[in-house]
Amino acid sequence: MRDERLGAAFGASAYLIWGLLPLYWRLLEPAGALEILAHRFAWSLVFVLAVLAVRHQWGWVRDLLHRPRALGLLALAGVVIAVNWATYIWAVNHDHVVETSLGYFTNPIVTVALGVVVLHERLRRAQWVAVGIAGLAVVVLTVDYGRLPWIALTLAFSFATYGFCKKVAGVGALESLAVETTVIFLPALAWLLLLAHRHQGSFGSSAGHSLLLASTGIATAIPLLCFGAAARRIPLAMLGLLQYLAPALQFLLGVLVFSEPMPPARLAGFGLVWAALAVFTADSLTFRRRRLRLAAQARAAA
Repeated sequence: MRDERLGAAFGASAYLIWGLLPLYWRLLEPAGALEILAHRFAWSLVFVLAVLAVRHQWGWVRDLLHRPRALGLLALAGVVIAVNWATYIWAVNHDHVVETSLGYFTNPIVTVALGVVVLHERLRRAQWVAVGIAGLAVVVLTVDYGRLPWIALTLAFSFATYGFCKKVAGVGALESLAVETTVIFLPALAWLLLLAHRHQGSFGSSAGHSLLLASTGIATAIPLLCFGAAARRIPLAMLGLLQYLAPALQFLLGVLVFSEPMPPARLAGFGLVWAALAVFTADSLTFRRRRLRLAAQARAAA
């Protein structure tokens, strides 16, 4: 239980930081999404390697090389999180903060669906109801947007896949982040050098802007480390519950701070998503309480 409480604290910290990141990404303009993404990976690796050097933690590299499945999962996690980050940064800087919140609102349900498809888990009746309502919400929002909400769907599916890879790999948060950022580091560095060669990069335009770009490593690594630590300590269902914090903050920022439109049809679509989450949450909490009660009864009988 103590380990689970610690995991919940790590998860909440990660999602609170992610919920406020749109404010930070707006400060990085005029840098484009790919330039910001490249800086995120490059400076994240620098940050992680510095922490590993201070802690003298290198023995895990040899161990991981003897675990090709875990190494492959972390490499896949690196690619998937790159897709997620690129989509998210582009969306925030092109006035789609509300749609990014939709992606992260639906992620818990996508995570459950991933468990069914990949791990062959069985859904309870209420979980099926939640999935059905979420599917209806996608239809309503597609009609409202006049297109499939591809930003939201990309964010939901990519982050669900990322969480699954981290969970199955079973590698420490810091170590797994080192592998993920290493996978993308060379392409990221090549892109930054190309921008510099063409005089199209914004790094170096001012000391303040350059410092903000370099700080993407810290802004990226800290919540990911918290998420990685949480993913190893708590069930995917609880991780999904905590994730509501980030999209709630993003939704409020999009509507109240960035003044993005919220027509009635779009609000109805979000209402369906929230209804699905309410069903999903109520079922998860009920199931958890029942499981704890049965475990307590078993201990008392023993």
